Amino acid sequence: VLSVNGSVETYGDCGVCPRGQRTDDNKICRECMGSPDRYDWLYLGFMAMLPLVLHWFFIEWYSGKKSSSALLQHVTALFECSTAAIVTLLVSDPVGSLHIRSCKVKKLSDWYTMLYNPSPDYITTVHCTHEAVYPLYTIVFIYYAFCLVLMMLLRPLLVKKIACGLGKSDRFKSIYAALYFFPILTVLQAVGGGLLYYAFPYIILVLSLVTLAVYMSASEVESFKDLLVRKKRLVVLFSHWLLHAYGIISISKLDKLEQDLPLLALVPAPALFYLVTAKYTEPSRILSEGGNGH
Repeated sequence: VLSVNGSVETYGDCGVCPRGQRTDDNKICRECMGSPDRYDWLYLGFMAMLPLVLHWFFIEWYSGKKSSSALLQHVTALFECSTAAIVTLLVSDPVGSLHIRSCKVKKLSDWYTMLYNPSPDYITTVHCTHEAVYPLYTIVFIYYAFCLVLMMLLRPLLVKKIACGLGKSDRFKSIYAALYFFPILTVLQAVGGGLLYYAFPYIILVLSLVTLAVYMSASEVESFKDLLVRKKRLVVLFSHWLLHAYGIISISKLDKLEQDLPLLALVPAPALFYLVTAKYTEPSRILSEGGNGH
């Protein structure tokens, strides 16, 4: 729309919509004036959690058992990602507000407009690639950029001062890992953003179940007593429960509270099932019983 005179609108040539606009049913570019719904915010929360969880994983992986710096690094990673999220919202339209205006996601093809460029005369292709899901696609890239910048500004100085329990070559490994996974996350969002938008609740549920089972198996947790021995195990357990609850909320969207809230009672079920059945699946016990049988 080039100009509006009363009820008469003047239109430009067929082409790409400006950023912050998408076509209506009549193929006219209209300003995105809506707000993200609950599911959109849950999706953005999932994309924001990915680098934080990976930060925590690699900090724990490379910190070593004797290092006392892991907790402070965890807190710093949380500060970096939280600050990046707030700054990203502030620089998004409308600037200076934590609210953002957006276009409603209608279907999967909205995420991949580059695959639907029209050919009016079947010869010349009009390149109309634009962000139909504004700003759900690009805001993730902006967030990752701020995360990376804040990490490079804060973490090296912190690690150099506090990571005295690690060798010189080990203390920066968690930062090096981030320099690998940030490009991977960026490519993942660029190629599979639309697929992640529809699949992320199920991805959260599956990953939380698998990682909890792997952790409890690797930590040789076989009873409630084993969980209470170390506080770290309880922290990991509650973290997985929070992720599991997040996945359930994302699937149900809490549209009907009286039906959806009781589903949260299922959150501890996988861990309880594991603890009840772990003693029956102990490899040494299975091998010994198999040997006695022969």
